[in-house]
This record gives sequence, structure tokens and C-alpha cells, in this order.
Amino acid sequence: MADLRPCPACDASDAAKLAKYSRKEWHVARCASCNLTYLRNPVAYEALEEEFAWEKTYETKSQAGGSTALSPSLKKIRTKTGLTHRGHGSRMGAWFNNGHVLDIGCGAKTNVPEPMTPYGIELSRKLHKIADRKMRARGGYCVHGAGAEAIWDFEPEMFDGIVMQSYLEHEVDLMRVLNGAWRVMKPAAPMYVRVPNFGSINRYVIGRKWCGFRYPDHVTYFTVPTLRDVARRAGFTVEVVNRATVAIDDNIKALLRKAEAPA
Repeated sequence: MADLRPCPACDASDAAKLAKYSRKEWHVARCASCNLTYLRNPVAYEALEEEFAWEKTYETKSQAGGSTALSPSLKKIRTKTGLTHRGHGSRMGAWFNNGHVLDIGCGAKTNVPEPMTPYGIELSRKLHKIADRKMRARGGYCVHGAGAEAIWDFEPEMFDGIVMQSYLEHEVDLMRVLNGAWRVMKPAAPMYVRVPNFGSINRYVIGRKWCGFRYPDHVTYFTVPTLRDVARRAGFTVEVVNRATVAIDDNIKALLRKAEAPA
């Protein structure tokens, strides 16, 4: 097993292994200092580019049948509340002032609808080439690399908004990418974040077969309190977009806004 890393949020080394959610080769733990749940032995960025690239691990999990189905009672609640995997593309124009938007971990597409100008960062070589071609056709471009490193290639206060949709749970260098995001955002710019909700009722019901577990490319598991704590450390406030339904949603959807500069 690789060396066990400290907490990616507070850098504390004391953490309790969560045996129920770990695997033989993957060590999931909860930080004793800030309560963040994270993978203590993630693979290197190079492995995420190829061997464990998102498109490969997603396909493998899909072929294996994905997660266990919802319990009947929870399924009824979700149906009644109209809870689905709806995106927020229709709201982004208002959030981001129809301006220049950075989509981190964009994959082969852009989550940024027209008329906004899309920019991106993508680690997978294959998906980066596709995304770059699409973004250049709309006046932007996509950078190849890890988010926590590539975000520093952009100019300060360059963006009217940032999208981290199904990305932040993949990023090993959590605080570096959030500090970089703070730097490249305009003063009033928001950042839309969607991450798996480790605090969801479904995770408690399904247990280790919960859909949010992906080994080894999911390296951080957020609850609303730990997302707020991480954001605060980087100089952001948090507004939970799906606040009314977050307890029964497998994702947390939130807007992070710049507050004080990170330490």
C-alpha cells in the first residue's frame, strides 16, 4: 500500500479508517480534526490520465451494474419531490453574467451553455482533445492537466464563474485548486460545485454499494458541513442550491462565493 497521506483540508495526520467503506487496496478514513472523509492512498495524476481515466472507470462501474437500487420508500420520496439528476445549465447565464466561464474536469464536453464563452481543464488526454476543439469553436479553449496545477496558468480575475461539476471529489490537491479558483475569479463571481453527498440518506441505506463510491478516482467524500469547512478555509462562503432536498439527494449542489482571501 502507498504511504497514507494527511487530510487534504487541514493537513492533520490523525484519521480513523472506515473499514466498511474501504477496500483491500483502498484506505478510506475520516479526519480526526475536521471530520472530512477521504481516500488516504490515492494514485498519482499520471495513473488518472490513462489507467484510471474517468471514462474507463465509469464504463467499468456501468458494466458491473453500478450501485444498488434505492429502497422503495426512498424511491417514492424522490418521485414525489420531483428529485432527479437535473442540471442547472438554464441558471448559469444569470449566475455567471453570460461571461467567461471555466469548466474544471469538463470531460469531452462543456457544461457551459451558450452564449457564455467556455474554458476548460481536463486531465484525460483523450477527452481534453475533444473538449478543446469544441471550446475553441466558441472562442475559448481547454487546457490539459490536473486542475490544481493547470488553474494557475490562467490570469487573475479572468472568469465570471467557475463550474466544478462532478470534479472536486476527484482532486487530490483539494486546497490548491480552491485557492487557484479564488485567484482567477472576479470579485463577484460565483463557483458552481456538485459533489457526491456522503451525508445522504441513500448512503446510509445502501452502505458500501452507494453510487458515490468510485475507487480510486473519488478521493474526497463531502457532507454539507465538511464542504462548508473546506470552502471557508479557501476564502469562500457556501449557498446550497438543493437545500430543500439535499438529505435525499446523492449530490450536494452549491454556489461558492468569494469572501476573504485564503490564508
